[in-house]
Amino acid sequence: MNISRTISHYFRQSVALLLAFVLAGLVIACQPTPTTQAPSPTPTPSPLPVASPAGELRAYPAELPPLPYAYGALETAIDARTMEIHHDRHHAAYVKNLNAALQQETNLQNQSVEALLRDLNSVPEAIREKVRNNGGGHLNHTIFWQIMGPDGGGEPTGDLAQEINQTFGSFEEFRKQFNQAGGDRFGSGWVWLVRNPQGQLQIVTTANQDNPITDGNYPIMGNDVWEHAYYLRYQNQRAEYLNNWWNVVNWGEIDRRAQGSQQR
Repeated sequence: MNISRTISHYFRQSVALLLAFVLAGLVIACQPTPTTQAPSPTPTPSPLPVASPAGELRAYPAELPPLPYAYGALETAIDARTMEIHHDRHHAAYVKNLNAALQQETNLQNQSVEALLRDLNSVPEAIREKVRNNGGGHLNHTIFWQIMGPDGGGEPTGDLAQEINQTFGSFEEFRKQFNQAGGDRFGSGWVWLVRNPQGQLQIVTTANQDNPITDGNYPIMGNDVWEHAYYLRYQNQRAEYLNNWWNVVNWGEIDRRAQGSQQR
C-alpha cells in the first residue's frame, strides 16, 4: 500500500514537471523574435547646383541667359562692345553648338550640362569634345555673368573673407596669386577659386572651356582669360585686364556660392 502511494506520488510529480516544461516552451515560442534592424543607408546628397541657385543648367534645348545688366554697366573693367560680342556671339555660339551636338541624342537631352560634364565618358565619343567645349562654355559664361556686377569691387566680408585670410594669408595675397595664375595660363582658359573635394579653397586654372567640376572641384568664382574677353580694350595686356577685373567682382554672389559649396 505504501509502495503504491509512493509510485503514484512520483508519477504525479513527473507529470507536473513535464507539463511545466511544456508550458515554458510554449511561452518562449510565443515570444516575438527580436530582429536586428539594418542601419538605414546614408542618402547620397544631390550635387550642389553649379549654374545658379535655381538649379542645374538644362542641356537641351540650351538657352542663352540674358545679361543681368546693360552692356556698358561694367565699364570700369570691360567695355560695352566687348560685353556685347562676348555675350551675344561667343556665348550664343556655345549654346547653338551644344544644341546641335545633342539634337540626335535623345537619351542625353533630359540631362543637365553639369551632369554631362561630370561624366563625359557617358557621352558618345563622336560628340564628346563638342559637349565638353560647348557645354563647358555655356556653363562657364552663365556663372561669369552672375559673379560680376556694376556695383562690384572692394573686398569680401564675413565668412568668406575670414576663410580667404586663413587659406591665403590675406586678401591681397589671394588676389596676387589669383592674378598670377590667370596670367600664367598659357593660351585660352580660365582661372578659378574653387572648393576642392577636401573642402578647402584653392586656386586652379582650366584650359579652353573646361569647368572645374570635371575634376571634382566646385567653382566659386572664375575669370575668363580668353582674348575675346579683353582684347578690344587691353590688346595683349592680360595683366592689366586681370587687375581691373576686381572692380566689377560681385562679392555678394561669390559669397553665396562659397557658403553653398560648404554644404556639399
